[in-house]
Amino acid sequence: MAPLRVLVATAVPVERDAVARTFAGEGRTVIAAGVGPALAAASTATALTTAALRGGPYGLVVSAGIAGGFQPEAPVGSLVVADEITAADLGAETAEGFVPVTELGFGTVTHRPPHALVRDLVAATGARPGAVLTVSTVTGTAERAGVLRARHPRALAEAMEGFGVAEAAAAHGVPVLEIRAVSNPVGPRDRAAWRIGDALTTLTEAFGKLAPVLESWNPYDQ
Repeated sequence: MAPLRVLVATAVPVERDAVARTFAGEGRTVIAAGVGPALAAASTATALTTAALRGGPYGLVVSAGIAGGFQPEAPVGSLVVADEITAADLGAETAEGFVPVTELGFGTVTHRPPHALVRDLVAATGARPGAVLTVSTVTGTAERAGVLRARHPRALAEAMEGFGVAEAAAAHGVPVLEIRAVSNPVGPRDRAAWRIGDALTTLTEAFGKLAPVLESWNPYDQ
């Protein structure tokens, strides 16, 4: 059996380089897809299409990088693996509150990674499984953090690319995974509290443990 070809999409080059230190190799491509769901989706879709046209399609797409963690469940320096990837603000504001596009009758707001893969990666890394939210604006107040937690009580982290990457993967019929290392708390914006270096180290270590998990993963075991 040919080895599983994996595309990893990070937001920025520093994340790409951290992942590539332990995960790059034959059949594994790590790209900096850009910041935000739209650019991440476009870049991922382009990479998937190019690979398919060249006769070497990918069998898994991974959205990876650093993220804000909801406290106290996802402390700074911890690792989160998404068991659901949700667009937190894709919908409409109404007099009764926020309504996601699914309730409006079109689209989706959530993609679910393969259960068996999430389970095995959590076991291998000690990561916390839960919902990872995709936002277009990083949370900067306690009020906004509270709103998101009330709307998404299973949320462990927020980032800006996962849902876009997942949409591109779904369009190509490819399973998706999201891995996030927590660099800062979700809430009032405080650059002094960010620990980006520590989070990148956590991310690097996680990808060092991902390869053997993928070797034993059956893509048909969802």
